[in-house]
Amino acid sequence: MIDFRGYPDFATASHAVLALLRDRIGFDLWMVTRVSGHDWVVLQAEDHGYGVEPGTVFQWADSFCSEMIKGKGPFIATDSDLVAAYKNAPINQKFKVAAYIGLPLCDKDGNLFGTLCGIHPTTFPDSLQDDLPLLELIARLLGSLLDAELKSQQARRSAERAAWEAQTDTLTGLYNRRGWEKLLQLEETRCQQLGCAASVIVIDLDDLKKINDQFGHTCGDQHLQQFTAAIEPVLRPSDVAARTGGDEFAILGVEMDHEAVRSYVEQLQETLTRSEIRASIGYAVRHPHQGLMAAWHEADLAMYRHKQQRKLEQAALSCPLPSG
Repeated sequence: MIDFRGYPDFATASHAVLALLRDRIGFDLWMVTRVSGHDWVVLQAEDHGYGVEPGTVFQWADSFCSEMIKGKGPFIATDSDLVAAYKNAPINQKFKVAAYIGLPLCDKDGNLFGTLCGIHPTTFPDSLQDDLPLLELIARLLGSLLDAELKSQQARRSAERAAWEAQTDTLTGLYNRRGWEKLLQLEETRCQQLGCAASVIVIDLDDLKKINDQFGHTCGDQHLQQFTAAIEPVLRPSDVAARTGGDEFAILGVEMDHEAVRSYVEQLQETLTRSEIRASIGYAVRHPHQGLMAAWHEADLAMYRHKQQRKLEQAALSCPLPSG
């Protein structure tokens, strides 16, 4: 009996579409991908010989699809060697590609999300061009489903934050470690489903222990609150900020790639400098194969390296110059 129930999400619909295209057209690899900065992330794959699986990351600039988006190649190339942009694409050094299909996946505003694409190691007959109207329709339908899911994910994210508001640090008003770890886990699930970019930033307050020892914990508490007030203007509505330890904080940057997190950290550093708050900062971008927990660990190591560097610089400044 035919099941006419709607697909529950974009990932399930994408998987069904790829299986259909494999049966109808027969390419050895079909993919639904996401473009994230310089990365081209495979979200779903129907693979029969190329060894590509969901979570695989390629360089966007190396792909046929990037050339297609720039208008340098057609949606369908039955012999890709006849298209200069495809023949010279660096992805050819990794895979044997003789035939290609690629279409953009966009939201309702026309913003590029990723691509629906297929490749095959041998050429195809020109009659493949007859399938273009169907492929365009499928890509637009997937785009509509994607747009709805992205909006629902935003609402779900807001609901999750509200549900975990009780897990906050009473002194700073930020999430506590338990709330942080749960929200990190929920965002990781979203990243796996939709290939979202995300970054983790770790901040350690350099002077908190000294303030507590010299002036007491009341002054230390005031220092923590001053820090929270200082970073508040930098935080975006989608960010998760938490106090994960006595003098350590973490920020989850949603939809934040390499370039965005560098700019974000610069803003944080400038803000803290203006507020005369000394802090060591480390950050890491989530890798699809490793996840957000690994990014948190990597950011923590980067923060520690920054702290050690600052100590060495301070020690060098305090050392008297040798007399000549």
